[in-house]
Amino acid sequence: MGVPAFFRWLSRKYSTIVVHCTEERSKECNGVRIPVDTSKPNPNEVEFDNLYLDMNGIIHPCTHPEDKAAPKNEDEMMVAIFEYMDRLFNIVRPRRVLYMAIDGVAPRAKMNQQRSRRFRASKEGVELVEEKSRIREEILGRGGYLPPDEIKERFDSNCITPGTEFMDNLAKCLRYYIADRLSNDPGWRNITVILSDASVPGEGEHKIMDYIRRQRAQPHHDPNTHHCLCGADADLIMLGLATHEPNFTIIREEFKPNQPRPCAMCGQKGHEIKDCQGVAREKQGEHDEFADAMPASEQEFIFIRLCVLREYLERELTMASLPFPFDFERTVDDWVFMCFFVGNDFLPHLPSLEIREGAIDRLVGIYKDVVHKTGGYITENGFVKLESVELIMQAIGVAEDNIFKKRKEDDVRLRRISSFQQGKYFHSFQWAITRMVFFIYSEPVCVVALY
Repeated sequence: MGVPAFFRWLSRKYSTIVVHCTEERSKECNGVRIPVDTSKPNPNEVEFDNLYLDMNGIIHPCTHPEDKAAPKNEDEMMVAIFEYMDRLFNIVRPRRVLYMAIDGVAPRAKMNQQRSRRFRASKEGVELVEEKSRIREEILGRGGYLPPDEIKERFDSNCITPGTEFMDNLAKCLRYYIADRLSNDPGWRNITVILSDASVPGEGEHKIMDYIRRQRAQPHHDPNTHHCLCGADADLIMLGLATHEPNFTIIREEFKPNQPRPCAMCGQKGHEIKDCQGVAREKQGEHDEFADAMPASEQEFIFIRLCVLREYLERELTMASLPFPFDFERTVDDWVFMCFFVGNDFLPHLPSLEIREGAIDRLVGIYKDVVHKTGGYITENGFVKLESVELIMQAIGVAEDNIFKKRKEDDVRLRRISSFQQGKYFHSFQWAITRMVFFIYSEPVCVVALY
């Protein structure tokens, strides 16, 4: 359930929920790599009990990365997945449970979405191979330079789906990885490791949530358990809030826009494959000895602290003069439900609600009025009160005309500014050319007169 622009809006409005992770690096002594001792206290000054990994968010960037060269074969893919998991374990350092969940057989709605996406991905993959072959022939034909075309096993990302040979091999490799770490890493020895592979139905994040709910129902459950969930989808924030756990953190990669990507043809950054000219790479040093001295910087991670977000929401959703006792946990459920109106993977957003235009703040204002009118919350035990939703829809309908009018006014204003700037630049350019021509033709006259 991706919600476009939700995390950007959330991190800007509640900026203190985002904290950069502190990562301890391994050291090298006399050519021997010394691994990090994960049994020591966490350098982030917080101890986590359980770490949950939504594995599909790890498998995809490791098997077909966008910011570096793709692995040559399946063995390199598995190694990349292991290294990524080691980094996450080093940062979080769970003390009780490590839960790894791979997407199993998905619900029908997800299958329908995946079908169209996978047909498109397969078609685009074939077209990319043909385009690379054509551009390579053109560049070599006009005397350009390209590195030798390495023979790689063509990887089709559609194989990352339940029932394929790749997923079966991945499950076997993960079992080997778990056994190795439990035997050799001191930070793993006292934790419980659970692997839910692709043979278990359900999406990874929902399998994780089911596990958390089952643990909450146990009589010996510790309410102070500190959970950490790894994943980049915006729906994880909603799911984390819906657990009502007081200590819940999400770890994800820090998004850095406009990062240069290497060309798929020559491997150099700064241009795309269609603009590749076949120019040889400049030497780094007299004998190219510094070619590998500056490796690409690793992606950094951030924590999203849902405990701090809960404090923000409690302050914002608190309502005075209610005819019934205020229940913050019920308002959190209502807030999560209202965020569905701005859209997700399976539901289109309402045309008048855009997060960039303050749609969630508008919904919160409408929600408070509806709660006062109806004398109750919108949701109860997982069920929705449709009469309350109807009042929200009516309030949105009243505001729709003003929203659409404002959008049109903003669009007209932007077009006017854009056309004005284009005309301004044209007149500035025309004026500069006129001055240059006048100077060229007037200078000899001035020189003759002075002479």
